[in-house]
Order: sequence, then structure tokens, then C-alpha cells
Amino acid sequence: MSAKLIAFNKPYGVICQFSQHEKHPSLKQYIDVADVYPAGRLDTDSEGLLLLTDNGALQAKIAHPKHKLTKTYWAQLEGRPDAAALAQLQQGVDLGDFITEPAQIRLPEADEIARLWPRQPPIRVRQTVPDFWLEIRISEGKNRQVRRMCARVGLPCLRLVRVAIGGVSLFDPPLALGQWREVSPPSVWQRGA
Repeated sequence: MSAKLIAFNKPYGVICQFSQHEKHPSLKQYIDVADVYPAGRLDTDSEGLLLLTDNGALQAKIAHPKHKLTKTYWAQLEGRPDAAALAQLQQGVDLGDFITEPAQIRLPEADEIARLWPRQPPIRVRQTVPDFWLEIRISEGKNRQVRRMCARVGLPCLRLVRVAIGGVSLFDPPLALGQWREVSPPSVWQRGA
């Protein structure tokens, strides 16, 4: 029996579980496929790519940090791109309970960011405080890791969107917010976007 693998573009505020939740919509409101479960998590206040599968071994291989599967995030950060803060992200950040592995970072182009949907509800905008987008690639994916890394270097995260896991991207082909599609399990291990 072959494994089923689903790519889902999770909206802000959706909890990564199928059981009903008293405050948040669940995956059940979006995905009508039996016996699939998230391969890893995406915080309720984060958006973007979530992979789900019906195969426990595949689920573990995607989610577990020992397999070094790259996860790519676009983070909207408060402040300006400070060279020292960006260098710290690239070298690894001491979060107190662990030191992160070095992250790959780059400043995405405006036309790339333009592919994102408006967030509902919108982020808070402060007229006197600038913000910018940063692409962050990591292979660990521990609890709230990207948000914690950015906060630790003095760049609070206003919005966080996971745009790729391994070779599966939200943009190739485009996956609308709240929609899902089946993908080939081997595509996850192809070179990332």
C-alpha cells in the first residue's frame, strides 16, 4: 500500500488537529480525507504549508529533526534588517533550553512576498516602527523555534508563513489559502524551492 501525502495551506487561527476545539477551527473543517495526520506541527498563529499523511513511518521521517528536512519560512519582522542580528541567526541562537543550528537566511524580493494572501485578521501596524520580510530555512523545527530565534536577536515576529518543506512548496503549483492537494511522497526529498 502506498502512502498518501497531502499538502495543505493552513490559514491563521486554524489548530493542527482534527478534533473540535472550543476556540479555533480545526483541520476537519478543511480536509475531508480519512486517516491522515499532520507530519509535524504549525502553530495556530502561523500560516502556510502543513503536510499530512496516513503513513506513520513517513510522518516520522518528515517531522523528526534527525532527517534534516529543510523547512522554509517567510517571517515579517519588526524593525530593520540589522547585520549583527542576521549574522546571529546564521550562526545559531542560544534560546536557553537549546542552541539552534545555523539558519540559512535571505531577504525575499517584493514580488515574491506579493504572492502571499492578506492575513485575517491583519497584523498590527505601528506607524513609527518599520518591518521587513526575512526568509529563514531551518531543519530542526522545534516548538515556536523561528519566533523564538527572531525575538532573541531583537526582531519580534509579526507574521510567520511556512512556504516550503523540502521540495514541496506552496507556490509550485500555487496552493490557495485553506486548500489542499495530494503530492508525491518522493517530492518531499527533492531539492527545496
